[in-house]
Amino acid sequence: MHVLITGAAGFLGRALTQRLMPGSPLGGRTVGQLTLMDQAFARAAGEGVRQLALDMGDATALRAALAERPPIDLLFHLASIPGGTAEQHHELARRVNLDATQTLLEQGRQQVVRGGAAPVFVFASSIAVFGTLPAEVDDDTPARPQLSYGAHKLVGEVLINDFSRRGWVDGRALRIPGVLARPPERTGQLSAFLSDLIRELAAGRPFVCPTSPGATTWASSLPCVVEQLLHAARFDPALTGGERVLTLPTLRFAMAELAQAVGRVHGTPADDLVRWAPDARIEALFGRFPPLRTARADAAGFRRDADLEALVRGALVSA
Repeated sequence: MHVLITGAAGFLGRALTQRLMPGSPLGGRTVGQLTLMDQAFARAAGEGVRQLALDMGDATALRAALAERPPIDLLFHLASIPGGTAEQHHELARRVNLDATQTLLEQGRQQVVRGGAAPVFVFASSIAVFGTLPAEVDDDTPARPQLSYGAHKLVGEVLINDFSRRGWVDGRALRIPGVLARPPERTGQLSAFLSDLIRELAAGRPFVCPTSPGATTWASSLPCVVEQLLHAARFDPALTGGERVLTLPTLRFAMAELAQAVGRVHGTPADDLVRWAPDARIEALFGRFPPLRTARADAAGFRRDADLEALVRGALVSA
């Protein structure tokens, strides 16, 4: 089985790659070849892994790279220009978030036109598609994105459904919540403070949180999201009534609860270390998340972190 991962050198891509090295089993098959795409790679890959360093926003280079590969059986499309960066760099975000997604989907169509099988296409969407949230979110909540990043992800979901309807890909779009804990380097993620809070309090260092203690959000640990991506590659969409766009199960918690969980897991005086300094924009974007119900994904076997302590333990192992 040939597996392609875009955004493979990123936070989520690196963790997923470790689970899909050549010889790894997945859904009754074995990974035979792994192709990784990103702008650059910090180290050389092992045997059976091909690294393609390219600009995902360069449509000509992307099409050329895809033309040189064997048929793709499974594609994880993780590459994107995230929230804050997408707001500042419209053209770059459009090329990576929209044009590259279209090019990858067209690759699936070309495979089918040439007589091959439609690839399984796992698309990393985002809860950013919801925008301003109602009192409760469920599978039927309308998407009303308030940032370009969320709008781009919503377009990707529509394309996944359309190409799947036509039999050109076997698509699954996952609305991923915050993933913890991201490395300390800045990547344009406005939600980076969540990872910083866990890292700093776990180390016994003071932290200024840009929300109020009662601000509520949704988040999952990196190991949990990797398992959800792998499950997406092998589950039968018939389990969701043919619905291919799924909001992933995750935990909802207040920031003070997260700080206290870090203190319990790591034995630090988290309540004394954190200072609350609410930023109105951050609070509005990440601190007013309502209860979430994910019946379709639950029925299809997707699982959230067991509890907040499990999330904290997974977050720091991954960091």
